[in-house]
Amino acid sequence: MEDRWDPAYSKTLATPLDECVYGSRLIGSDPALVLHGGGNTSVKAPFTGITGTTSEALFVKGSGWDLATIEPRGFAPLTLSRLKDLLTLDSLSDPDMMRELMSASFDPGAPAPSVESLLHAFLPHPAILHSHADAIVSLTNVSDAGEHVQEIFGDSVVVIPYVMPGFDLARAVATSWTDQVNPGTVGMVLLNHGLFTFGESTREAYTRHHELISRAERWLDENAPVPGPPSAALPDPDTVALAGLRRDISDAAGFPMLLCRHCDQTSTRFVQRPDLDSLASRGPLTPDHVIRTKRVPMVGRDVAAFASAYEDYFRQYGHRGRTELTMLDPAPRVVVDPGLGVLTAGRTIAAADIAFDIYEHTMPALERVEDGLDGYTSLDASHIFDVEYWDLEQAKLHLAGPPAELAGVVAVVTGAASGIGRACAAELLARGCAVGGIDIDPAVTTTFDHAAWLGLTVDVADPEAQASAVDSVVERFGGLDIVVIAAGIFGTSAPISDLDADDYRTVQVVNVDSVVSLLHTTHPFLVRSPVGGRVSIIGSKNVAAPGRGALSYSTSKAALAQVARVAALEWADDGIRVNTVHPDAVFDTGLWNDDLLRERADKYGLSVDAYKTRNLLTTEVTSAGVAKVAVELCTDTFSATTGAQIPIDGGNERVV
Repeated sequence: MEDRWDPAYSKTLATPLDECVYGSRLIGSDPALVLHGGGNTSVKAPFTGITGTTSEALFVKGSGWDLATIEPRGFAPLTLSRLKDLLTLDSLSDPDMMRELMSASFDPGAPAPSVESLLHAFLPHPAILHSHADAIVSLTNVSDAGEHVQEIFGDSVVVIPYVMPGFDLARAVATSWTDQVNPGTVGMVLLNHGLFTFGESTREAYTRHHELISRAERWLDENAPVPGPPSAALPDPDTVALAGLRRDISDAAGFPMLLCRHCDQTSTRFVQRPDLDSLASRGPLTPDHVIRTKRVPMVGRDVAAFASAYEDYFRQYGHRGRTELTMLDPAPRVVVDPGLGVLTAGRTIAAADIAFDIYEHTMPALERVEDGLDGYTSLDASHIFDVEYWDLEQAKLHLAGPPAELAGVVAVVTGAASGIGRACAAELLARGCAVGGIDIDPAVTTTFDHAAWLGLTVDVADPEAQASAVDSVVERFGGLDIVVIAAGIFGTSAPISDLDADDYRTVQVVNVDSVVSLLHTTHPFLVRSPVGGRVSIIGSKNVAAPGRGALSYSTSKAALAQVARVAALEWADDGIRVNTVHPDAVFDTGLWNDDLLRERADKYGLSVDAYKTRNLLTTEVTSAGVAKVAVELCTDTFSATTGAQIPIDGGNERVV
């Protein structure tokens, strides 16, 4: 473990709470110590109320706060004496405990305190740090964990067998404390759970955290080193099979899921193990991970078998619930497959990536313990079940609120770097969709700073490059549900008598041929969509009302409209909807500039503003407005609509 404490900076910290915030951020920002909401910290210090009365308080990490970014307001100030009174009880239910903790707060606006607040209150030290360090949980997921801990740490730590966090854990520690503690005690190891260190200050607790974890890491390096690189790379994925697997997982979950593929060295090495099925199926490093990853990953691709096994698991342990339980969805969150690598599923890209962050740390730990020690042994499934269905853990997931409208859905948008295409991509992202954007402009790669965005520089006139881009989107997000076709060019404006044949052909290739190619490429993915494929095509007013000198553009858009109609006819049996929107006078696109607008306005004897609203409704048509309609056509609002041709032009006399 790297010692990242900066003595110079720590001298600027004014209060014990400020120092606790600093120490919390140091361990919280190290993924080898804390992952996604794990761990907690506290400091005991005076709290002065508005009347000037001072009481001894426990400032403990609030539920829902990430240690990596926690602020002073992320700590709940609790009356320490009240917490110590609660520890004298023989029993205390979780709801009663949380109610009492909330009532012990000096600040009703503070976050809900950590479920381990009573343990922090019991420990007779001012500053406490708790992590789920990889090295510690690796050591304690073996049959003789106590012996290893004793060998490495001697009597410098108190060792507590696994007890579910909350009142019972606090009481278990209180019961064992006197028998184990000594003047040299600097920490506490909770088997299958993690490490506590304490001290007179957060600085001292952090130093002890660093020392103990570093000692464990050195011991593991000597006795159970990290395996070497994989023997071979994984083959290129079968993206159609990947899309089918995503559909099966989504069907099992009851809602669309993203499925992200990982083929880094750690993942590749792990899925190539001959004992993959056995090792991967023994359980998580620590029970806290279960709400993100399920108890075990799915090995291979038999989703029905995994779901059935999960239902058996629920039936076997459902009676352990303190209230009547409703089974969670039985779909896997992690998949390990020798051909595909490691796949992680989630309703959002954040959820899928969190699952991988956890499993990325799990895989080498499992391998080290299995190969170098006496074999990996997780907690009994009953204990994992208790945490998975624990109200206090489930509450962490509910903090995110309901899913977005298009959560778990994947789209490809062409022409996504600017204009209507960019607006469509922005609208899809805003509705929770994962989006792959295609454009000839290299700026497409950075058009959006969003985890659910994958921008790819592609010339749509190159069918192979376009197909490769679609494969990249499917590999990143697992499949494809929506295709929005916005890429297009106008070509040179000229009468037929002066038409340039090469220019005419170029417009047809970009505006029509590339679309036919894209539809051909995406059909196998759209037909495997868990929500039913949806295609939205950006046409043009010129289909119904062509203009002089616009033969290339007008004929290409007319042909495109026919492509959309034929696709709607042919794909209806596959549950794929194909609709077209026909915008007009969308002046905030790359087809227009100030000079051209001025020229056209002068031609009609109008101001530029009047020219922009030259329609029946005298309204300006914008890229964002077109995008809202194009994307809405891809939602359940239009579940019974296909083959539609919808004008978005403010009302054009020639069209009406």
